[in-house]
Amino acid sequence: MEKNVLLVIDLQNDFCPGGSLAVPDGDKIVPVINKIMDKFYKVVATQDWHPKNHISFASTHNKQLYETIEINNILQTLWPEHCVQGSHGAELHKDLDIKKINLILRKGTDPQIDSYSAFLENDKQTKTGLDGYLRSLDIKKVYVCGLALDYCVYYTACDAVKFGFETYVIIDATKGVDVPKGNVEKTVQHMKSLGIKILTHEEL
Repeated sequence: MEKNVLLVIDLQNDFCPGGSLAVPDGDKIVPVINKIMDKFYKVVATQDWHPKNHISFASTHNKQLYETIEINNILQTLWPEHCVQGSHGAELHKDLDIKKINLILRKGTDPQIDSYSAFLENDKQTKTGLDGYLRSLDIKKVYVCGLALDYCVYYTACDAVKFGFETYVIIDATKGVDVPKGNVEKTVQHMKSLGIKILTHEEL
């Protein structure tokens, strides 16, 4: 089997319908992801795993939801409380076939910095360790799916390219929040400009 990896990004209850930061139809991609896992040498799932007072929460700053502020020279969007460590919202979706997952990588654990990408914290310097894990397995190709297309999937795919991996996004195994409006289209076009290949699960 070709040494490739499927990155399943943040398929957690809080990002699915009924969750505090729900992506529209976020749960609809679960069957697609379960179906394609067997096609990959390794499967890695990420899990947003925030402490209660996380810097990305509007409640931490007594600010409005979705306001943008600057913290330590980093622009931070303020979100509803989500994926708090140990909460139901932080759990992976119950229908996701976790038996096929080789590694679960938790991110966003530092209260002082947010983490969209599976490779780097939002300071663009602090590594999560994912690139080292993939290199130790001699992985060359990275396929990204999960939630949300225009945030964590986008940042993960862009960083995968930076780290030298041939990168693909499985477009029907991801959903976007499209905040602000048009963000999905903008991020997809930017990914294409970086050489990231966009494909459907049937093209695998």
